Amino acid sequence: MKATRKLITVNEDLCNGCGNCVTGCAEGALAIVDGKAKLVNEVFCDGLGACLGECPTGALKVIEVEVEDFDPEAVAKHLRAQGREVPDHMPDPASLRLNAPKPHGGGCPGSRAMSLKPQGSPCQQANVPRQQSAGVSNLTHWPIQLRLVPPTAPFLQNASLLLTADCVPPSFPDFNERFLAGRVLLLGCPKFDDVQSYVDKVADILRHNTIKDITVLRMEVPCCAGMSAIAQKGAQAAGVDVPIKTIIVSRDGKLLDHAPDLRPGGLNPFSR
Repeated sequence: MKATRKLITVNEDLCNGCGNCVTGCAEGALAIVDGKAKLVNEVFCDGLGACLGECPTGALKVIEVEVEDFDPEAVAKHLRAQGREVPDHMPDPASLRLNAPKPHGGGCPGSRAMSLKPQGSPCQQANVPRQQSAGVSNLTHWPIQLRLVPPTAPFLQNASLLLTADCVPPSFPDFNERFLAGRVLLLGCPKFDDVQSYVDKVADILRHNTIKDITVLRMEVPCCAGMSAIAQKGAQAAGVDVPIKTIIVSRDGKLLDHAPDLRPGGLNPFSR
């Protein structure tokens, strides 16, 4: 059955034949042929893009196209023939079609959408030794990389988004406590990743969910400025008027503008 859905495509001019995407695809949809990565069969590709982060040259891209549905049974047969492990869970083909109401997870266990119970809750903190109390996590979901988050993941509905450059968490000591609590984290790098794919992903998220607001956390370096543009252009593409706040962090971990305190009870950056 043919359906309009997302599919991986390979720009052979950019592909260096490293093979990282082949090992990074849990469904075995990619192979190196004549020194270039190629899609083996469209029914093997779930279109979720877990392989994108494995490509060092940006040769992979997710496109929307009318093709045969993803076929979990064909994938299982293909993997067994290669002597590879078959993932425990693979998405329902219907969930991968455009405008499908809900996803059913991805083939790659590391990119499967799930909600987590934040360790910063009172119940969790009661089980943490006093000397470790500052180390609890406020993370509420997985995955956190923007390119891996399904636009219809349940944890996105009615969420406040924290669109964060990859370099911010290790640069800002209080990142987890000050910015993460009560927000859905989306990580990305506008220098090394496909910016347009980020814009498309943000637009898809805004189309499928009611988003309260977006906080953009980026570094002071010029290459990081694209994070704010990604949020703005994504909102424009989706036709959504959502409050967007940008906070800039210096390379030595200082806030370079009047940054709000996003902890519960802290200053609301979107108050009028």
